Amino acid sequence: MDAPAPSTGSRHREWSPSLPHASGFDHIVVRTLGLSSHVAVIGEGEPVVMLHGFPQSWWEWRHVAPRLAARGHRVICPDLRGSGWTEADDPSIRRTTMVADLIAVLDALGVVKAHVVSHDLGAVVAGQLAYGHPERVRTAVQFAVPPGFMTFSPKLLPAFTHMPPLLRHRAGDSLAWLFGPDYAAKPMTADVVDGYLRVQKRSGFDAAVRELYRGMIIPEVMRLATGHYKRRRLHPPTLAVFGRQDAPFAEPTVRRICRGHERYADRFELAFVDGAAHFVVDDAPEAVAELCLDWFTRGERAPEGE
Repeated sequence: MDAPAPSTGSRHREWSPSLPHASGFDHIVVRTLGLSSHVAVIGEGEPVVMLHGFPQSWWEWRHVAPRLAARGHRVICPDLRGSGWTEADDPSIRRTTMVADLIAVLDALGVVKAHVVSHDLGAVVAGQLAYGHPERVRTAVQFAVPPGFMTFSPKLLPAFTHMPPLLRHRAGDSLAWLFGPDYAAKPMTADVVDGYLRVQKRSGFDAAVRELYRGMIIPEVMRLATGHYKRRRLHPPTLAVFGRQDAPFAEPTVRRICRGHERYADRFELAFVDGAAHFVVDDAPEAVAELCLDWFTRGERAPEGE
């Protein structure tokens, strides 16, 4: 039996729980096989896909996407499977589930190739897209996550301390602790935390947390730790960005684990943002937008001397 063709749904519907406020976005549902993806879209022009972190949603980009749209981009912000207002028939998540979802959504929206901006969980999905489907990526900007070809270091171990509690996550356990001072340079207000976590009230959200870490994140971490991506080449021009207050990813550590990137990537650079930690997009949205816009231009341009 043939799979049903992907389709886009109505731009107007009742969302439960209600969507947090952000001006200028259209909200649509893209229906693909077994999935109804909520996608927030703003602007017209060259497409940019923005992939959120965990435990976040499209709303992470509320201050960044309008800046990109104002500079001539159609900005597409999907809620990944298990997050936000996206609904899946099958709650299971495997290592490549989300990248397959993303490709299906892009096909449904008629996006052949795009700039891809990502943070945290979204950077894992973006990396899978860049390695497996480089023809779909014009440039890539990833925040708070090192490249797949990194050299693993014991100094990175503090970056994984959140994983055991999430593997044991149970219904009713609040995830608000993830937005605390260990991860955000600037305190997040109760309204901002609510904007991210109100979907935790939805049926199936808590099970999706466990599915995400057991089925996708842990297997991908093992690939990173065993050097899987050192045996592949990263073709899309990629900028990896870190907040200077993101302690596990201090600049000396990041530069050390990314040494020799010429052997593994066609075009790769690092950048660091003052006054920001892991949640760099919330800490410094204006700097994030400017880094993206600059890389969209520079990334596709041949470096000087070539």
